[in-house]
Amino acid sequence: MVAIHWDATRGRSGQRHAVLALGDAWDHVVASLGAWRRRTRERAELAALDDRMLKDIGLTRADAEFLSNKPFWRE
Repeated sequence: MVAIHWDATRGRSGQRHAVLALGDAWDHVVASLGAWRRRTRERAELAALDDRMLKDIGLTRADAEFLSNKPFWRE
């Protein structure tokens, strides 16, 4: 989690730091959303594999179901 602190008494320098902190927070949000979308897509693809393909990558059907049913925010 990102904490943003802004001290209005610091003048222009403080404002610049606040803007940079907001930019960093935004970058973190965008990166998190991208990771969540990627995980969702990858888990859907894993769930669609047949038993032969799962065996090729060393997973059982139970492994695939467990992994594909994880919430998108968990790695």
